[in-house]
Amino acid sequence: MNASGSTQTTRGQRNHADGSDQNGAPQCGIRCIHPQAVAEARAQLRDASTYQAMADLFAVLADPTRAQVVHLLLQRELCSCDLAAALGMSAPRISQHLRVLRAAHIVKTRREGKFVIYSLDDAHVRLLFQIGLAHTGETAAEVAVADIG
Repeated sequence: MNASGSTQTTRGQRNHADGSDQNGAPQCGIRCIHPQAVAEARAQLRDASTYQAMADLFAVLADPTRAQVVHLLLQRELCSCDLAAALGMSAPRISQHLRVLRAAHIVKTRREGKFVIYSLDDAHVRLLFQIGLAHTGETAAEVAVADIG
């Protein structure tokens, strides 16, 4: 152990006295590979394109405005004018966000006369967003209200 309270490992990484690496991530006390556990873990992995598609989906939802649009559509269907008004932005700006959400199959549209009505694409999107709200600290009651819509 050196003066900073860390030890040098065989790979040149420093382990701190609390068992964490230089980034603060907890680490094993010793480096030991468990072949059976590694083989089982690798068997669970899917094709790289699956993870790229997931990353792309989360990237679309990473924009706060698009997240707000999805949250509003959890409650009810809305036309683009109503979405723009609810979020206090221009119609062209909201249309850009809706185009991205539609391309990612997060929202879908239907025509009602001269209006284009937006809704969530499917139950998976609803569930994904509800779980996201719950994970970020929404109360169970608020998530349950969103579930009714």
